Amino acid sequence: MPVLVFLLLLLFSSTVAADDRLIEVQCHNAEVPAVCIQCVNSDPGALQADRVGIAAIVLSCLTNQSKTLYHDMAELASSSQDKNMEAVAKICQKGYSDAGQQLGAAAQSLQSGDYDMANESVREALENDVACGNEGESNKLSFPPEVVYEMRVYEELADAALRIIDRL
Repeated sequence: MPVLVFLLLLLFSSTVAADDRLIEVQCHNAEVPAVCIQCVNSDPGALQADRVGIAAIVLSCLTNQSKTLYHDMAELASSSQDKNMEAVAKICQKGYSDAGQQLGAAAQSLQSGDYDMANESVREALENDVACGNEGESNKLSFPPEVVYEMRVYEELADAALRIIDRL
């Protein structure tokens, strides 16, 4: 009996290690692997996920990040005393709303096996973030540091998603 328990534990630990290795391999090519790994490990189903499942988890994190930024921009637009900041925040808010729709399309494309379309949808969602940053720069505005941080995480997750999907 003790030998059977030992063999089961050995089998379970090697399965978990293999799944952890898959996560590391998939996230390794991202610009910031730690953000990708943290995202994937935050999902309870990560250890059972295959490569497509890992891509779907990263898309889910990216979608959640777009929602966070949508709310950040709504708060910024409503609380800003600067009319230019209010206008830019509203433009960014719409961009992150559009990004959420594009990421939903990416998830559907991923699920149906259309990886090129999934990749294109993620690129479009990333363009909304870049456009928001450019809008702020062209108006000589500075977003609050916490918003800048959230935008950076969004970009890092988008990069991870693009790189993972590219390899499917």
